[in-house]
Amino acid sequence: MAQQHHAIPPPLKTEEDYIPYPSVHEVLGREGPFPLILLPQFGGYWIEGTNHQLSGTPESPPTPAASTRAKLEGNHTAKIYRKHFLGKEHFNYYSLDPALGHLVFSLKYDEQEHLHLLLRTRARTLHDVVPISCLAEFPNVVQMAKLVCEDVNVDRFYPVLYPKASRLILAFDEHVLSNHFKFGVIYQKLGQTSEEELFGTTEESPAFTEFLDVLGQRVQLRDFKGFRGGLDVTHGQTGSESVYCHFRDKEIMFHVSTKLPYTEGDAQQLQRKRHIGNDIVAIVFQDENTPFVPDMIASNFLHAFVVVQLEQGGSQGTLYKVSVTARDDVPFFGPPLPDPAIFRKGPEFQEFLLTKLINAEYACYKAEKFAKLEERTRAALLETLHEELQARSQAMLGLGPDDERPDNGAAAPGFFESFKSLLVPGSRRGRRGSAIGLGSVEEALLVPGKSPSRRRPGPLGSRRSSAIGIESIQEAPAGRDGPAAAPEGASSAHSSPESRRHPDRAEKPEPPDFSRSSSSTSSFGSASEEPSEPGRESRSPLGTHRDAFTDTPWPDDPPGTLPGCCPSDPPCPEIKIQLERPPI
Repeated sequence: MAQQHHAIPPPLKTEEDYIPYPSVHEVLGREGPFPLILLPQFGGYWIEGTNHQLSGTPESPPTPAASTRAKLEGNHTAKIYRKHFLGKEHFNYYSLDPALGHLVFSLKYDEQEHLHLLLRTRARTLHDVVPISCLAEFPNVVQMAKLVCEDVNVDRFYPVLYPKASRLILAFDEHVLSNHFKFGVIYQKLGQTSEEELFGTTEESPAFTEFLDVLGQRVQLRDFKGFRGGLDVTHGQTGSESVYCHFRDKEIMFHVSTKLPYTEGDAQQLQRKRHIGNDIVAIVFQDENTPFVPDMIASNFLHAFVVVQLEQGGSQGTLYKVSVTARDDVPFFGPPLPDPAIFRKGPEFQEFLLTKLINAEYACYKAEKFAKLEERTRAALLETLHEELQARSQAMLGLGPDDERPDNGAAAPGFFESFKSLLVPGSRRGRRGSAIGLGSVEEALLVPGKSPSRRRPGPLGSRRSSAIGIESIQEAPAGRDGPAAAPEGASSAHSSPESRRHPDRAEKPEPPDFSRSSSSTSSFGSASEEPSEPGRESRSPLGTHRDAFTDTPWPDDPPGTLPGCCPSDPPCPEIKIQLERPPI
């Protein structure tokens, strides 16, 4: 029987199945001239600017025209709040969406009857301008938010009542903006094809020195006051000088490989690589025609390279060839290179090159690795902003951080309502007593066999609720059931049951001027001493204040049993202290 052949899908390709690009050593074995940049053998990068052949008369090398110079790229959405909202009448709101997460919403109604809407989510910031004439009726806040993003699914937005909220919102919006940049500068000599060779160069050629003057000015690092880009300006551990530039209100510090410290015996030159390897964009300057391969330098941060090669122009002056390469997930960035990509030395070339470097860094932020990092950072900052606005707004309403904000829009319970809930048996707040920092009624009871100890005050109150003019809960029953305070000098503040059952048998108080016995039994109080006034504090022998507690026996004790004694024990003898009148 003839065998039936079924079509089998080809296996997935691996790195070994791809036809690799020629290596740099294979290219150097051929006849020149060589390109400025070679793709890695297995790709992963794109190249811009591959034509460097001059066309036309050699007396007129191309220069970038002033009218075609591109603007600096950046996050223009981050500047909207400062431009259209800050300092003008507008409203801010916050909410929490189950899918979009924390939301902060700003709206403004201008004189032209336009609604300026700015919605911040953890993924991005959305902006729109809506004419009122396009709407059938004036929308509410939730409807306005849905005009910007249809995915908004919240019942309401809460108004921001904090007067300084604009500062917090502005700081969040502009956290992605920066006026400080740092770029690496690598000097590649003829025949250098490895990372060790690139970072091992110590001398600078005159052509490289001239190119550094195009980038910026040389500065001494010691006591340098500008943007230092991570370089040491105090102890000189990162070299003595560097190249710095101030361009369009932005500060740029260059990490020049030949000016960073060189370590003898270190093939990797970690002192140099730890700065350049942590940059996102780097310049590679070539004295002569040796191709640069992006994967020559192993780095998780370097995503784009601008390669510049010297071109002898003779009487035309110094010319430079330029090529650009970046990883595949980095979008294209301007300004575009001319064709052919050759520039004459001058201020136009400097402006083009610095603009290209800054735009390259902004484009690299959109790569997958940096985009995920920015998304996590943005989500964390937005959550912090949301919590801060909520806490500040509640504080303006007189609500504490522990008070629950009603979700249905009802008014929050006031202070006196919270206080009354303390006295309601079985209520949650009554048992805790955290609303005003007082302990519960049950906690105020005296534990048998233990001296009354003073509880530490709560976070919002002290021992007495002096803010509303009432005494402590422990002192409140004292005026109704018994003496308000223990005798002076007593540690347990208990009187005998006999005196409680027969109040008419209590001895008359002694005159104020009397002496005390020095006996050790003085730690027990006597009913014959003068009772304290209601609300008066008693002082222990150690000199510490404590609250006055009601003298009542423990509920489980039988009549005639002193607090702290077990029912099975023999009755405790009543101890009295004989007080003597001092001699006159």
